[in-house]
Amino acid sequence: MADTDAPSTTTTPEQAPEDRDKRPLPRVIALANQKGGVGKTTTTVNIGAALAEMGLRTLIIDLDPQGNASTGLGIENRGLEHSMYHVMLHDEPLENVVEPTDVKNLFVAPASLDLAGAEIELVPAFSREQRLKNAINAVLGDYDYVLIDCPPSLGLLTVNGLAAASEVMVPIQCEYYALEGLGQLLRNVDLVKRNLNPTLAVSTILCVMYDARTKLSGQVVDEVREHFGDKVLRSVIPRTVRLSEAPSYGQPITTYDTKSRGALAYRDAAKEVHDGAI
Repeated sequence: MADTDAPSTTTTPEQAPEDRDKRPLPRVIALANQKGGVGKTTTTVNIGAALAEMGLRTLIIDLDPQGNASTGLGIENRGLEHSMYHVMLHDEPLENVVEPTDVKNLFVAPASLDLAGAEIELVPAFSREQRLKNAINAVLGDYDYVLIDCPPSLGLLTVNGLAAASEVMVPIQCEYYALEGLGQLLRNVDLVKRNLNPTLAVSTILCVMYDARTKLSGQVVDEVREHFGDKVLRSVIPRTVRLSEAPSYGQPITTYDTKSRGALAYRDAAKEVHDGAI
């Protein structure tokens, strides 16, 4: 089925990929936005799939108790013997939790509903903010990219994601109030940087849910570029039906509709992310 409602995927190339900051592999990237419904999980899954398609071994860590990144990659997260809950609370090695997906080079450490209680259970835990970092460090040599899908709230799970990452990617929807809550996220990133993870930085902003039929989408992209400059990827992700459908089939857009505008846009975005790697 053709993608009939998708706009063009890129805006004017203000920032050449080769000018972006070079970052060595492996890279650990937390995807975070404290506003819900902004395409954070969609971006995690599809950037991950596009990187894997480029031959880069990619691990997606699902830290959101809803488990949408897991189910969006075809992993049934009910009744899992081991999940990120066991990694975070019971010192289960991360390698025992990782599941292969149907996409070559793409792996997922699934969430389960038990994670919802982890926020409370982690409070008295020893070294509670560093549990994810320690788990990732044990497997980091096996991957080129680790993408962490953080919950929308700033609790101990998100703090663990930020403490474990070297950089943060923020998806911003091209809609009214797009920048709402972003200031708080940036303050929280700064808090984690000062107290737990001195190397943490927001490296990438990705504009998503772009609708070329509305003036507003273009205005939001312009405003985001004005605020964040070369952190903003040239690629923008269109709002399309196919992108919305793909998770219900347990597939990233790159396999669900490989030639769709959404698939092309996420491939372009993944190339931009990787072009900053050495």
